Amino acid sequence: MNESVRQSGQAFASNPAERQQEIRNFTVNFGPQHPAAHGVLRLILEMDGEIVMRADPHIGLLHRGTEKLAESKTFNQSIGYMDRLDYVSMMCNEHAYVRAIEALLGIEAPERAQWIRTMFDEITRILNHLMWLGSNALDLGAMGLMLYTFRDREELMDAYEAVSGARMHAAYYRPGGVYRDLPDHMPKYKESPWRKGAKLKQMNAAREGTMLDFLEWFTQVFPGRVDEYETLLTDNRIWKQRTVDIGIVSPEMAKAWGMTGAMLRGSGIEWDLRKKQPYARYDRVEFDVPIGSNGDCYDRYLIRIQEMRQSNRIIRQCIDWLRANPGPVIVEDLKVAPPRREQMKRDMEALIHHFKLFSEGYCVPVGETYQAVEAPKGEFGCYLVSDGANKPFRVHLRAPGFAHLSSIDAVVRGYMLADVVAMIGTYDLVFGEVDR
Repeated sequence: MNESVRQSGQAFASNPAERQQEIRNFTVNFGPQHPAAHGVLRLILEMDGEIVMRADPHIGLLHRGTEKLAESKTFNQSIGYMDRLDYVSMMCNEHAYVRAIEALLGIEAPERAQWIRTMFDEITRILNHLMWLGSNALDLGAMGLMLYTFRDREELMDAYEAVSGARMHAAYYRPGGVYRDLPDHMPKYKESPWRKGAKLKQMNAAREGTMLDFLEWFTQVFPGRVDEYETLLTDNRIWKQRTVDIGIVSPEMAKAWGMTGAMLRGSGIEWDLRKKQPYARYDRVEFDVPIGSNGDCYDRYLIRIQEMRQSNRIIRQCIDWLRANPGPVIVEDLKVAPPRREQMKRDMEALIHHFKLFSEGYCVPVGETYQAVEAPKGEFGCYLVSDGANKPFRVHLRAPGFAHLSSIDAVVRGYMLADVVAMIGTYDLVFGEVDR
């Protein structure tokens, strides 16, 4: 070794100040452009080598202003904003908002509408968990699963589109019921160079009947598809290395940070609003609430897998009831719900009601209420204040992702940088609701 180099090395090693400077912590900017940052999350990570010493989440990069916008819109005009909060759990967001309006108006949706809401809440839960499963697996290096989950999401997105006209932002739930009854047919695949002849006929086989026939077919094939996901991940050695004993949340920590949904149930706390404070028709269907024990990322993965199986079970019960019980799907009060189209074209009074409803809306009695639903990510609630006008005086939304993200510093300290990605994935963050 060169003598001068060796001497300079000794001098460097013998200087405590220089040695301390060599091993000081450094700061990493994680996101918002990082592919595992789930939207516009920015994390400032203080690192000691690969170990996270501190995590500071910055969430001001997507400010939708939904709560303030709602104050300048009539009650019905804000339904579409609810879809855009958690844009993977669209109808569940609408459900909380319209329940708050119904509570202040003192009205209740017809029985059939309640069952339709229950069914579509569970369809939405499956849609959300499929998106979570595919993207979380992709974050942790399992690429193939995304293709499986998106294959199955397409079937349910077609059901969304058939009932509301939109694949994502449905605006299907309305105060007093739902926009319209379930359609008598499903859209079919059109012929193309890649789909024709016997293959096209096979792809459209499940779409020959009503929407309920199509959903019944889906409930029959979906358990087998969940088995495929589990074959790929549940006993996969690499998947377990990335999730077992990672991001452990104790029951005390889960309660202290206001966690709900899979984050809370993964820590062993049996809390589900569908059981504890039933709404819609959840008190009339049978299902189980999966509970974890270790509170790690792997437990939360297993819980969401089981929740998809239970949602499938609920949908099947809703299909059976809806087949046997026709009826109205929205209240007959023309001050709240629009008249039927044919009635509007024949009756002048109905036309006036239609015009007034869509131009001015309706006035809601003075009062305040909080209504919550068990959304796929946890408890999504709407605190609504009315001063008697045709617009809300105040709308405040309780987003589960906001409470979960608040805990990230407490959870990830002491873990490695790669574990932060696993933790962000298990939170199931969508920033429309976090930075609303």
